[in-house]
Amino acid sequence: MTTKEYLEICARSHTGEKVTKDDWDMDYVIDEVRELVDEYEFDWDKQLLIPQDDKLLEDMFAAAKALILKIGVYNMSTNRIITFTEEEIERGIRDMKQELTMGEGKDAYTLVARGIEDRREPAIWAGNPGCPTPESIYYANVLSSAKEPVVDLLTCGSLVDVDGFPVKSGDPTEVIAVRRELSYLHKALEEVGRPGMGLLAAESAVTETGDLSASFERSLRPCDSHLVAMFNELIIDNGNLVRAANSLDYGMKNASLACTMVGGLGGDAPGATIVMIASILAANLLCLADYHLCHPIHITDVATTARGCLWLQSVLCQTFAKCAPAIIVCDLWPSSGALTKELFYEVAANAIVVTVSGGHLEGLGSANGSEPNGTGLEVRLMGEVGKAVARQGMTRAQANDIVLKLLEKYEHVFRMEDKNKGKRFDEAYDMETVTPVPQWQAMYDEVKAELAEMGILF
Repeated sequence: MTTKEYLEICARSHTGEKVTKDDWDMDYVIDEVRELVDEYEFDWDKQLLIPQDDKLLEDMFAAAKALILKIGVYNMSTNRIITFTEEEIERGIRDMKQELTMGEGKDAYTLVARGIEDRREPAIWAGNPGCPTPESIYYANVLSSAKEPVVDLLTCGSLVDVDGFPVKSGDPTEVIAVRRELSYLHKALEEVGRPGMGLLAAESAVTETGDLSASFERSLRPCDSHLVAMFNELIIDNGNLVRAANSLDYGMKNASLACTMVGGLGGDAPGATIVMIASILAANLLCLADYHLCHPIHITDVATTARGCLWLQSVLCQTFAKCAPAIIVCDLWPSSGALTKELFYEVAANAIVVTVSGGHLEGLGSANGSEPNGTGLEVRLMGEVGKAVARQGMTRAQANDIVLKLLEKYEHVFRMEDKNKGKRFDEAYDMETVTPVPQWQAMYDEVKAELAEMGILF
């Protein structure tokens, strides 16, 4: 897309129909999605989280296109609707990348548009994405993922303090936090001997101010990527349009991000899936997306390991694999945290679903990404499971059987008062050696043995 074409689309933020946020939610999203769910007679089976239904995939894609063409996207900075023509949506679909090289030199990695039951291994994009993390444990946390050989690309949490000062959005502390984050990431890559590895970073940037402050060669390089978010549901703001515009000349990659709510405005899993696919179609144009992050949130269970979120990720990945090949990277945000066996069960289930459905793996946001309770050890398992499942050519039916067994082992955590948030990173890892404490390593070994018995060929 040329700069002129992008600015023409952005200008609709000032000329489009003006509506209130409440009217957008009620009259546009809720009503229109409900009509599409009824029209296509969408439903889902909670025992079949990895469907094998080509008609479902084709209908989902058609419904999502119909939704985005009818209602567009709401700019909450201007309270106006940005609409698209059918030609623009189709051009965005045609232009979706099927290959994308991240990083540089010997450490460069090429992402591809994976297919359903694809034997090509998913990318392992590792870190604790966006998780609020104190500076005292930040570097060790990043290093714990960077040092895992199974990792292909790196991401990170967001700093909550710098030099003892709390980070505030739109404040000098945000600028310093983003640059400090990038310095820690590059230091970790140097330490593990992979300085050219590609990044998804500037996670400490709450506003466009922080994002812009990272855009220079020694920080967020042109071979790296940053987030350009869509808000739920089908909403954007001027700040994210600025983030996208910043990439036009500088060249860094844009990762679109939509966090659609399962059980929210779009309804249960089928309606939420329509909204998520529509968000990606819009992100091709508004976010200038080079690849797409799929991050559903369950309205009560939160985690991507809830049944409705697993179904959404599977159907979305399969839909694009069949109807419009694209690079889809799925966030893994389990409910459980470090020093709980359930975390490993959740990770395995989510990694299996995404891998056999055609997606790549990013994370982990352990403890629902709300606590610094993630470590490099569950990242290791995510990578080992994803790559093993692809290599052995696991089918969707085989995968579904294993995932149902794993759900029996972890689904109770959603009913726990603290959602099984576990322990902080510095309780699960030796901070001197940046290695798992014996208890945490033992849990990993036990669960990996169980997974092998279930049929995963490590």
